[in-house]
Amino acid sequence: MGRPPNRSPHTRQVLAALLREPRAWRHGYDLAKETDLQSGTLYPILMRLFQQGLLEEDWEASDVPGRPQRHIYRLSRSGVTAARELTADSATRGLRVARAHGR
Repeated sequence: MGRPPNRSPHTRQVLAALLREPRAWRHGYDLAKETDLQSGTLYPILMRLFQQGLLEEDWEASDVPGRPQRHIYRLSRSGVTAARELTADSATRGLRVARAHGR
């Protein structure tokens, strides 16, 4: 039996980063820098979250002529709820592990 969707540590990192400013549009490059995830890990997570309805995505025109548009992302309403639940669950689990190890 596989892991429930969005339970991976990398997905939780992305959701936590987006949750810091849930209604702000974010570029993938900024999320990659903040989470230290490589594009081959980050962008599949973003695509999956969008397909699940947890992210909104759009295109932003460049201020520099000749540069292509950039994809931007933010949490949807249901994404904010899911991110809060998943990050709270992660924090609770970390506390349980720390207590089990006497920390």
